[in-house]
Amino acid sequence: MTSTTEFAPGLTVQGFTPPLNLKDFKLIAFDMDSTLINIECVDEIADAAGRKAEVAAITEATMRGEITNFKESLRQRVRLLRGVTVADMESVYTERLRLNPGAVELIQACKAAGMKVLLVSGGFTFFANRVRDTLGIDFVRANVLEIESGPNCGQLTGRMVDQAWGDICDGAEKRRTLLEVASLLGIEPAQCIAMGDGANDLPMMDKAGLSVAYHAKPKVRERAMVAINEGGLDRLLEVLR
Repeated sequence: MTSTTEFAPGLTVQGFTPPLNLKDFKLIAFDMDSTLINIECVDEIADAAGRKAEVAAITEATMRGEITNFKESLRQRVRLLRGVTVADMESVYTERLRLNPGAVELIQACKAAGMKVLLVSGGFTFFANRVRDTLGIDFVRANVLEIESGPNCGQLTGRMVDQAWGDICDGAEKRRTLLEVASLLGIEPAQCIAMGDGANDLPMMDKAGLSVAYHAKPKVRERAMVAINEGGLDRLLEVLR
């Protein structure tokens, strides 16, 4: 087993000797909830339905890898959102969602080095598309919440909408998306960085040339090449030059 070294306070590395050259990478892929942003959106939406504790417990167990069927876990949580309004979600976005520290700085540095940026999320396009626009992200894949029409117009149905690529963006879909975008760009997986915090990020992190855990669950920290346990996302730049 590869030994883990504390490269700096709150920053560990394993499997390589820093620094690496940022220009050797062409794509960086981010998880969204609790990685690029400060919240788990599904938990905060559930708060509007009075079900935050119930939903958050399922989210935590899923991110820790204790619940292994991400798709069924997400369907279960989304069912509990039925009746929440678009206005409630708007409030989550404006009042609770914040970019995590260092997000802007890291993405600016990556783009300055000629890299493309991918946001691939088990969360929802309602938030992911806005984060994309704020940060100038190139590619997004996330789940679509179904919204009622007719008498209950503007309320969530408790279901998600199938998309051209599939039904739910789970760990396998994150991995597939990373490889798909790499192929589109004409690059190898070794030229990709993947960054996340939960068990559903591991499939894409395991395929990338550099895997980064950000304030992550224990299982994710153990397998990542870089673990940022203190400070902002831009601490990755301490091991990339």
